[in-house]
Amino acid sequence: MKRLLLAAGLALGLVAVAHAAIDTYEFASEAERQRYRTLVEELRCPKCQNQNIADSNAPIAMDLRDEVYQMVEAGKTDAQIIDFLVARYGDFVLYNPPVTSRTLLLWYGPAGLLLIGFVVLGVIVLRRRGQQKDRADAGLSVDEQARLAALLDQASQDKKDR
Repeated sequence: MKRLLLAAGLALGLVAVAHAAIDTYEFASEAERQRYRTLVEELRCPKCQNQNIADSNAPIAMDLRDEVYQMVEAGKTDAQIIDFLVARYGDFVLYNPPVTSRTLLLWYGPAGLLLIGFVVLGVIVLRRRGQQKDRADAGLSVDEQARLAALLDQASQDKKDR
């Protein structure tokens, strides 16, 4: 029971630490605050693999939050802020990278693999149907059926004789 309570306390402590990165910025209006929140939640941390810069505790995420705050205060548009960060860190900072020649595989690769899988499955099914049809067509001829019947009769006579 002590271990369970200790594990629960440790988990709660880790959750509290994860949300401890609260930045206090003063905004001129609620609209600017909302723009800031939207931007930091849609930009990915360059260090953390799958966290936005709002939730990350990495030092670079803190710097990026400061940078975004300064640009929002300077009156830059969302597009200018995103373009600045993409120019500095690449498309990785975007959760939805644009469709370009470099990202075609990222966008269309899963659909292509799924399509290839269906084609392979179709080929396998068609081959098996063809093999089953060949087996059905390759039934015994009349002579072979007569010979088989004779062999079965002989086998049954041998059993009776024993």
